[in-house]
Amino acid sequence: MSKKVLDQKGRFRNKLISFRMSPEESKMLDRKVALAGISKQDYIINSILNKEIIVEPSPFVIRSIKRELDHKIETCDDKEMLLWIKEMLMGFNGNKKTKVKPTEVSRQ
Repeated sequence: MSKKVLDQKGRFRNKLISFRMSPEESKMLDRKVALAGISKQDYIINSILNKEIIVEPSPFVIRSIKRELDHKIETCDDKEMLLWIKEMLMGFNGNKKTKVKPTEVSRQ
């Protein structure tokens, strides 16, 4: 029998979960993952478990934030993203990490 492969934190992850999303939901997820600077897997797990998402300011995260701000946030869908970006920017203090809770959006 082959040796179990553990992740960086010593966990054995062998369960595969898949689900469907609309193109809009997928785009929103991709944008949030890019802004958080973590893997999509880690982002989804932390969101589902209602854990804080640790965002470290890195060149990739800074570029992602710049792209989002350049996007000129105007639509209702983007208001959630603006609040999320604002919370991240307010949390950055020098080069320290900041914690961001997943936002809950009321669907009309």
